[in-house]
Amino acid sequence: MKRYLPVFAVLLFLSCAAYFLFNEKEQTTPLTQTDTKIKKKTLNLDEFEKQKMCARIPQFLYQNRIFAPIIDLSQTHYKGIAFIDAKTKKVLHKKLWERYDALGTYTIDKQGNLYLTPNPFISITPATFNLQKAIYKLSSNGKLSRWMVLDEIAPNARNPYGLISIVFDCDDNSLYVSAIDKSDYKSAKGRIYHINPQTKEILQKIEGFDALTLALLKTIKNKKYLLAGSARDNGVYANEIINNRLQEDFIKLFELPNPELRVRKIKVVAKNTLLLEAIKFNYSLIAQTAQKQRVAYKAIFDPRSQKWSIKKEH
Repeated sequence: MKRYLPVFAVLLFLSCAAYFLFNEKEQTTPLTQTDTKIKKKTLNLDEFEKQKMCARIPQFLYQNRIFAPIIDLSQTHYKGIAFIDAKTKKVLHKKLWERYDALGTYTIDKQGNLYLTPNPFISITPATFNLQKAIYKLSSNGKLSRWMVLDEIAPNARNPYGLISIVFDCDDNSLYVSAIDKSDYKSAKGRIYHINPQTKEILQKIEGFDALTLALLKTIKNKKYLLAGSARDNGVYANEIINNRLQEDFIKLFELPNPELRVRKIKVVAKNTLLLEAIKFNYSLIAQTAQKQRVAYKAIFDPRSQKWSIKKEH
């Protein structure tokens, strides 16, 4: 029996080595959107133009002589939110706007109300996780409130993010909001909520997609899509909205040239052209809103070939 002990020892060593190699590979493999919401098919997209915005400048900005506002959510100089006049450089920032800590994205409705999502920033405090559960509203009179709380949002120390992006739909006066709180390394458990802001009713909830950012796109043939930058890979996806309802499937439109980046902002800036801002993102808590950490791209769509060209902006 003793003569077989060296053989058993070698086999045991190889088995252990294989185990650790497998687990190391699993931990370093890039995140990808592999859930059932992703369909590996192409989308026959029509031409699109930049849409006229229905958003109205909040009345309190006029009252404070901010006529060309830039909204600052960078947390670099001001906590929460600040407004800077693009021409005069005048700054409007109220101490009361700091009460909910950092804010990450915003959208504006037809009455000049801002709806904002939270953003954990730099470090976790006892209040961090609770703050990620709410949509915040900066009304047209300048009052910031904790507008709507979604109790099912459950961030944690490994993934402190909750509600992450928001966009207002001018057609039906509704909100689309994304959350990524329940996702982990192996699975995408994000949700996209369609909300009636008048009643705070959740009209629809799509589960299984991690959207780091949301935007709306309308084509010349009047088709409408919710665009989403994935938190798990370098892709931009589209979900068609039919009769004011999202479909179950997300279809990938294109990928960024850099597989390590994630699209954090999408904006239609010209005919068949998107402006993208990308960041490195892995669900860990770092100061990801700093401007120096963002990379800009233009995505230009060719309707004849149905292909996208992605160019880095300098």
